[in-house]
Amino acid sequence: MQTMPGHGASITALPAAAIVMSSCETGARQGRLRQYQLQLIERIQAARSGALAARKELGVMLGGRPCLLDLTQLGEIVIASGVQIQGVPLAQDWYLGLAAMRGRLTGVVDLARYMGEPACAPGNHCRIITFSPRLGLNCALLVERVLGLRQLRTMQSVPLPATLPRAAPSWAAQALRDSEGQHWLRLDLAQLAQAERFLDAGFAGLAAHKDVC
Repeated sequence: MQTMPGHGASITALPAAAIVMSSCETGARQGRLRQYQLQLIERIQAARSGALAARKELGVMLGGRPCLLDLTQLGEIVIASGVQIQGVPLAQDWYLGLAAMRGRLTGVVDLARYMGEPACAPGNHCRIITFSPRLGLNCALLVERVLGLRQLRTMQSVPLPATLPRAAPSWAAQALRDSEGQHWLRLDLAQLAQAERFLDAGFAGLAAHKDVC
């Protein structure tokens, strides 16, 4: 996977005041984003103690579909544009490569592509979410965007959406509807981390595995 470039623009023709204002606005947005990220990380850490695990999960967008991730199965959330990913030869298109995260090489997977959806479009909204160490797999997922925490107790089970390209595997076999009528696909990363196809990112294993949504 290539790095995700920003959309830079020349500021040589802008007045000095406009440059200062733009810089201040950018700094303010970055500050709010950092605060939001810290709040999410704090809540994920709190969930590991069981305080939030039974009530909330993290909403993310994957292939245009809202999905839920168990907070106790997550590590940290980072902005994808700040992570350098080194591609791996002869790997599946959903396996983006390796990234150095906190001093460790971590495999990064485009989960939407793995699920049979279009690849995640690069952008400042993209996030990389690492697996919790307790899952025993040094891996991270690229998602289109983070939607924040969602209350499970306000949701009810519904049939799996007919829009799923194929029969859903065990790690993506629960659909929920919230109080506003929004449908969510709940994912179990612990089961995903044990799926044979997920553990075999080489081209040789493509035909042998059926673990696709």
